[in-house]
Amino acid sequence: MPGAFKNILIAKPSSLGDIVLALPALTALHKNFPDARISWLVRPEFAPLLENHPHLAEVIPFDRKFLGKAWYHPRAFAALVSLIRRLRQSRFDAAFDFQGLLRTAILCWLSGCKKRFGMANAREFATTFYTDKVPPDADNPHLVDYYIRMIRAAGAEELGVEFVFPHDAEAADSVARLLASCGVASDKYAVLVPGSAQADKCWPIERFAILAERIASQFGLPIVAAGTASESPLIETLRQKAHVPVTNLAGRTSLKELVALLRAARLVVSNDTGPGHIAAALGTPLVLMFSWSNPARIAPYGRTECMVANEPYSRGEKIRSSDPQHDIRAIAAEQVWERVCEQLRM
Repeated sequence: MPGAFKNILIAKPSSLGDIVLALPALTALHKNFPDARISWLVRPEFAPLLENHPHLAEVIPFDRKFLGKAWYHPRAFAALVSLIRRLRQSRFDAAFDFQGLLRTAILCWLSGCKKRFGMANAREFATTFYTDKVPPDADNPHLVDYYIRMIRAAGAEELGVEFVFPHDAEAADSVARLLASCGVASDKYAVLVPGSAQADKCWPIERFAILAERIASQFGLPIVAAGTASESPLIETLRQKAHVPVTNLAGRTSLKELVALLRAARLVVSNDTGPGHIAAALGTPLVLMFSWSNPARIAPYGRTECMVANEPYSRGEKIRSSDPQHDIRAIAAEQVWERVCEQLRM
């Protein structure tokens, strides 16, 4: 019942976009259990997104790759034992496994927590370790709503959806200086996100180049391209193919600085990847492209006008589609351009 939980664990180590989609659940937990101490288990590279969050008491690093060596690496084994000890000492009385995988379900169980909420359709036999298995809503497969549904199962009643990002003044100043050093005004630019950890989510770079030219010429916006350091060669290809200047910031911003960059942008155009979901949650004017991943599950929440996808609401509950119509290359340049114009003229 509301008020009963004093120590709450959220298990959602990755990925970046999925962590963003779980943020409303954090805020809803805080509203319903205002006296509870809430901790979040997350991979170290994504932890900065949660640092100094007003509704979170603690970030617990979960280095999955290193801990996965525990069966043969003494230091990794010691780190795993230390993590389990830390979880048990926290005396959690409610755990929410938003990851839905065996490793997070086991960690919630090993924490000693007696109420463990998880998805009824979780993979890898994770449901074995839940005390409360929450079924999805067949008529509403969006992950944000599924996470909120799990909180309702714990007795929560205030279930509004709100994305809260801490404002980091230092990161904002750092981004402004970086943009200035590249000759870009800090209040007038468009961000393109042409990369993704999964190549089959990447819209053809030639189309990004044409899009950059049209945005720069028709709206007078300088083009900035963002991504990880490994995506810098892709952005260099974009720079070579576009007939307008493109500032390559791949690998040049921290996660907090990336948030600041996306927050201040006049427009973001992105593949279905973490930065695009951050921009969606921030309310930044956005065009977000979906291919095989089901848009009905992860599209910008309450912002369907930002989405570009073929047949976005006819895929049922499937996570992945193999239909050629849902290939990223099936998204036409004019579909994206139409959304860009709508976003910039709103």
